[in-house]
Amino acid sequence: MNELLPLCNSRDLVDGGQAVPFDVNYAGQACRAFAVRFKGLPHAYLNRCTHVAMELDWQPNRVFDDSGEWLLCASHGAAYLPDTGQCAGGPCHGGLVKITLSESGGVVYWHSAYNLLPLAF
Repeated sequence: MNELLPLCNSRDLVDGGQAVPFDVNYAGQACRAFAVRFKGLPHAYLNRCTHVAMELDWQPNRVFDDSGEWLLCASHGAAYLPDTGQCAGGPCHGGLVKITLSESGGVVYWHSAYNLLPLAF
């Protein structure tokens, strides 16, 4: 069931830089997700704030604050830790839904799970 799915080239994820968006089927619903790099490691989450189920981006693929230290929801200012997705401040209710990533041979992969699948076309 768990499958490695190519997401992007390693060089596409820059520390504190733009997110790489991708679509997943989470618990039976089509959802937007994003991958970022923080302190050298790739991380991915559903693009859904825990305060109000809205995407975090304040501009397309911009989920980091200006310092590159926090993932920030543009709508109401909820802040999340980039390496764990846990709430770090503002009106969040728990952490972001984390998606397991791995990196090998210059490629970043996301891992499917029982409730996280690629979209069927």
